[in-house]
Amino acid sequence: MLKNFLIALFVVLLPAIADAADITGVAKVRGGDQVQIGSSRIRLGGIDAPEVDQLCLNNSGERWTCGVAARDELIKHTENKVWTCHVRQTDRRGRQVSRCEVDGEDIQKWLVRSGWALSYTRFSHDYDEDEKAAREAKAGMWQGAFIAPWDWRVRNKKTAILGAVKPPPNAHAILLASASGSVAPSPDCTIKGNVNGSGECIYHTPTSRWYARIKMEIAKGTRWFCSTEEAEAAGCRETKR
Repeated sequence: MLKNFLIALFVVLLPAIADAADITGVAKVRGGDQVQIGSSRIRLGGIDAPEVDQLCLNNSGERWTCGVAARDELIKHTENKVWTCHVRQTDRRGRQVSRCEVDGEDIQKWLVRSGWALSYTRFSHDYDEDEKAAREAKAGMWQGAFIAPWDWRVRNKKTAILGAVKPPPNAHAILLASASGSVAPSPDCTIKGNVNGSGECIYHTPTSRWYARIKMEIAKGTRWFCSTEEAEAAGCRETKR
């Protein structure tokens, strides 16, 4: 009986124990809402930033790699600074979903208020006011036109276009495409994804047999991925050869 009680108590306390396990160190920024500290892959909770190869329109209505911009602004803002991430849970991709501070600053708040991420209202309303401030200031992505990252990942053609710029008639075609030109958007994003004749998305790592033969052309729906987990989350499977 005592053994069963202790097991039950441990199960009840496990979430609290997990919440108390902070991860601290200088982070390697993988994207606007993804970093790595040591061997821990961290997803910034409560916000959603554009993927590295997501496209927006700038304040002149021109094609703009806003996903790269969000990542690079986070790199500049936090360079060589110490992160402290309070882990909330582990997601299905093995990432530690966390609330993070950088030298004492709430980094999610900074990202949303600077216009480089949105409040992820599906999971949290903590940053709604910061998003409102960014929208009114036309900061970051809000200076131009874009679609929400969660819609971009599933290529939702009916989604609303957000931002300050009046989008051109072909805006959806631009914004639903990716920055996947012939050159990878980042040295960390070298996995190729393409669509086969059956409409199935296949991804190829640099060691895959046909990797060099895959031509990266936006018009054909190809895109770059930063990890196999990201490719699989987008609905792609690994090539069989």
